[in-house]
Amino acid sequence: MKLTLYPAIDLKDGNCVRLLRGEMDQATVFGTDPGAQAAAWQHAGFSWVHVVDLNGAFAGKTVNDDAVKSILANVTIPVQLGGGIRDIAGVERWLDAGITRVILGSAAAKNPALVREAAKKFPGRVVVGIDAKGGMVATEGWAETSDIPATELARRFEDAGIAAIIYTDIARDGMKTGLNLTETEALAKAVNIPIIASGGVASVADIVALKAAAAEQPNLNGSILGRALYDGSLSPAVALAAC
Repeated sequence: MKLTLYPAIDLKDGNCVRLLRGEMDQATVFGTDPGAQAAAWQHAGFSWVHVVDLNGAFAGKTVNDDAVKSILANVTIPVQLGGGIRDIAGVERWLDAGITRVILGSAAAKNPALVREAAKKFPGRVVVGIDAKGGMVATEGWAETSDIPATELARRFEDAGIAAIIYTDIARDGMKTGLNLTETEALAKAVNIPIIASGGVASVADIVALKAAAAEQPNLNGSILGRALYDGSLSPAVALAAC
């Protein structure tokens, strides 16, 4: 099967950044023009762009509006957006603005009814983001850790009609230590929802390993790519060829 690769654009104060383990004070700025960065990923051959409003994730509301709109204005490929979307009005606003899929993270853990309502109202356009520390769900921009196991939260949305689950191992995010395939596969086995792996991709070997895992677990849908793309240790051409 073909994996979908999602180059990430994480927004902080209008800039493209990468964090280490989700720590806002550990941000490296990789660019000041999110629209141009999105266009570059499209030109490289990617079929999606994954965008996170980091300020929004902490504030509980969208903060980097202008940057997101710049991204939408500069690409024709679909864009998925997360960070600070906490109510149905926020979901609707961004879908109307041109976002293809919205990602509900903290809201999924704290307000599952919102996920169900949004998924019913906008079929195929709602993604659940499950971010975990030690297998337990983290919320509020990863600042809080709950007592909910990631697999349990995923099962709650089995029949909700969501498009996918993005599973992030926070301990590996931005660290380039490789995907946590063990926990990602366990999550994929627990539900029949497409799973997008996130956190720690360091090289093409991680993509090859994910593809091998997907041969056994077909709902492993793809991976989000971050720091390795930005620092040049993984080239878009090599990554896409591996799929």
